[in-house]
Amino acid sequence: MLAVSDLHVAYPENRAIVQELKPAAPGDWLLIAGDVAERMADITWALRLLAARFERVVWVPGNHELWSPHGDEPDLRGVARYEHLVGVCRDLGILTPEDGYPVWEGAGGPVRIVPLFLLYDYTFLPPGHRTKDSALAYAHSTGVVCTDEYLLHPAPFPSREAWCRARVETTERRLAELDDDMPVVFLNHYPLVREPTDILRYPEFAQWCGTTATRDWHRRHRTAAMIYGHLHIPRVTWYDGVRFEEVSLGYPREWRPRPGRRRLLRDVLVEGEGEGGHTAASS
Repeated sequence: MLAVSDLHVAYPENRAIVQELKPAAPGDWLLIAGDVAERMADITWALRLLAARFERVVWVPGNHELWSPHGDEPDLRGVARYEHLVGVCRDLGILTPEDGYPVWEGAGGPVRIVPLFLLYDYTFLPPGHRTKDSALAYAHSTGVVCTDEYLLHPAPFPSREAWCRARVETTERRLAELDDDMPVVFLNHYPLVREPTDILRYPEFAQWCGTTATRDWHRRHRTAAMIYGHLHIPRVTWYDGVRFEEVSLGYPREWRPRPGRRRLLRDVLVEGEGEGGHTAASS
């Protein structure tokens, strides 16, 4: 079972990399932790390619898939855009957060894959700030503002944090209905805990990186691994004995300078230190 995120195939260099992605062995699954692209045509191109090559693909949305860029077709926003993406995936045989949680029976299994769509709610506040308004004002003063503020529309919800609350509540109900103690692999665009964002060069960006509502999910459930993307800092960290792995490719300007050759598709159930990996304990 392999994982990747933040393919950003609108960049020609990244598109060329995705064209070369293949299973390591027959029967391999691929987990995609969001940010395939921004425009529907690019998203569909990449997902169709990967769905044809891997035994099973599981996708969760990143923030970029949820953007509504000018001139994109179909012209959809918020929940309607997300639901259209889910329909695209189902047409391709790809599983999404709206489907049943599949069970991996291969090496390292059995484990239940739990794809999540949760968004964020501005609770990952930068140091020295206690409210969303203060944190956003600080971000605007530094010029470090996520493009979501302009292109990720929450309709029909009044705000992105309201959409996030609804997604968290729905997911908590689904998790509570699981009737066995099978280990789970959480797949989400954002980390379930705040600590991975501590390494960000611009700490004000953390507010667009998750929600404190999920801070104990890896402890409440028997978690084999937590797979995420978004930060463009591929590495392994450990919190409360659980492996958190970021599996992003990122933008060409980010991956080109990295020393050595890093295997892009990461083994979900193989323990070990990833690029820049270290151990940590969450509070």
